[in-house]
Amino acid sequence: MTTLRDRKRLRTRRALVEAATELFETRGYDETTVADIAAAAEIGTRTFFSYFASKEEVLFPDADARVTAAVDAIATRAPGETPVEVLLRTMRDLGTAADEMVGRTAALRLRLTRTVPAVRGRALQIQLDAQREIARHLREAFPDDLDAVGAGALVGAFIGATAGALQVLLDEPGALDGDPAVLRERLQAAMDTALRPWTGGG
Repeated sequence: MTTLRDRKRLRTRRALVEAATELFETRGYDETTVADIAAAAEIGTRTFFSYFASKEEVLFPDADARVTAAVDAIATRAPGETPVEVLLRTMRDLGTAADEMVGRTAALRLRLTRTVPAVRGRALQIQLDAQREIARHLREAFPDDLDAVGAGALVGAFIGATAGALQVLLDEPGALDGDPAVLRERLQAAMDTALRPWTGGG
């Protein structure tokens, strides 16, 4: 059960993400300061830093939540469920629960990752940290099926397939003007294709 304080923090966090997205799109990333984002969200600059460590962090608001979801999926796996099935289930659950993966912020994040070194560096660090954490839990959950290298390779394939599919899908003209549910379905189809060798599909 969430408290009133939790709900207020969530609203403020969302307001910061929305404000930053709008400012990055209209002014440009380098031209936007933390103070600008805080003012647009109607909070103080010092309060900003209780939510995000820097302005590039605002572009990755759900990174920790995705890792937590993957770890929870591993911990609550069904009897007989394979490592690949666990990871694919995680992807489906995230796609159903969050439009953020295929939304406006996702497209902006992808564009800035390509053009802004600070954002690109943070994106790579987040991806590497996520891979290590998920692979560690996956190996512990399936000690008879995976060693450290195998777990790292499987998680790397999963995350790489997701990132690659997102890049292509969000690069398509008018992609964000369509139905997010369709984008999620196409992303899942791309994931299934990319991970087919792991599922025994050849």
